[in-house]
Amino acid sequence: MYVPPLPGGAGGRDDAPAVEQPRVYQEFFLQGRFIFGPDVRSVFLTMFLIIAPVVAFCVFVGRHLMNDFPDSWGISVMVVVVVFTVYDLTLLLCTSGRDPGIIPRNTHPPEPESIDGINDSGSQTPQQFRLPRTKEVIVNGISVRVKYCDTCMLYRPPRCSHCSICNNCVERFDHHCPWVGQCIGLRNYRFFYMFVFSTTLLCLYVFGFCWVYVIKIRDAEHLSIWKALAKTPASIVLIIYCFLCVWFVGGLSVFHLYLMSTNQTTYENFRYRYDRRDNPYNRGILNNFLEIFCTAIPPSKNNFRARVTVEQGLQQTRSQSRGFMSPNMGKPIGDLEMGRKPVPWGEPRTAADIRDLEAGLGGMFEEKEGRIAHASPDLSRDELPVEFVEGRTGIHSRQSSWVRTGGEEIDAMAVQWAAERAKATAGGNSVAQNGTH
Repeated sequence: MYVPPLPGGAGGRDDAPAVEQPRVYQEFFLQGRFIFGPDVRSVFLTMFLIIAPVVAFCVFVGRHLMNDFPDSWGISVMVVVVVFTVYDLTLLLCTSGRDPGIIPRNTHPPEPESIDGINDSGSQTPQQFRLPRTKEVIVNGISVRVKYCDTCMLYRPPRCSHCSICNNCVERFDHHCPWVGQCIGLRNYRFFYMFVFSTTLLCLYVFGFCWVYVIKIRDAEHLSIWKALAKTPASIVLIIYCFLCVWFVGGLSVFHLYLMSTNQTTYENFRYRYDRRDNPYNRGILNNFLEIFCTAIPPSKNNFRARVTVEQGLQQTRSQSRGFMSPNMGKPIGDLEMGRKPVPWGEPRTAADIRDLEAGLGGMFEEKEGRIAHASPDLSRDELPVEFVEGRTGIHSRQSSWVRTGGEEIDAMAVQWAAERAKATAGGNSVAQNGTH
């Protein structure tokens, strides 16, 4: 769970003035009643793409059809398109402004299962905890692997994945939809499909009645179909627009219809390929549809309207656990759940990779004393420069200089020292080779 840092003085001194604590989540509307993703602005583009053609239809096509049907049936053409548009926009809001199934973050890592506390000399060092990268759980008699999330500090439940855009672990993660600006997960998937399907029907409705209007012009003036089209340019634009859109939203509707019939998510379909292995979640076509549309939506695990308490803020600032080692330490960095290719330690890294590096560095440096507390065999105390070992000017998880790269922060002194070590090692190897020759 994202917890913003405490304002200055809150919880620090008794004489500090009382200030109103920030809310737990910041990406909300109407005090947490609507929860949007970080790219919420794309929702307004989607709304424009829906409303604009409907308005054009009502002004240039529907208005003329009102008098072409007997017994006031022409009014129903306008009423249906307006009501259907409002219904479509409501589904869009339910999809975009709803908690998709965010799992609250832990304030500290779970209890480790293994201890690696023996250094090269054989003496016992302070404990270094290494969490296993994956665990095996049984789902409907089939073994499923769950992975540890370094950002949320938890083992993701089955079908859960960490969204790199929203930066949250989401239950039954399907995908992050840029058109609704939100993750699609356990709590908003049914609204997402209803929105896509209703948009398909709306496109077909406008497309069909545009052709009705063109045919009525042809029959009334005894023209060819091409001359009738020329008399209503708005109908031509709407026909082309709806034809293109229906391929997109219609194809998406058919694809998710297949996914629901087999109880898959988009992520699982591209990641695991259940056509080549058993799907532990497939309960049959009827039960799969009942699970999506007829089961009660579980309540949110987050209280988005709550405010950060002093204890939560202090615990968040001290969340760097002494002696804790991320499962990624010493291994190629790559989020297996997100499908990224592992990157060797010597190559440049993306923002998500730097987050893993920062988590590893935070476990090696003690926060209070500003010195090395636990180091891997390659980070011996005797080989470190003085500024990394002594005084408050050394490595400090909160006070040392920071470099922002791709939106993430890493310790500049640690990176500089690592670069110098690499150059020194390369230079030593070169001298040794020259001496041998």
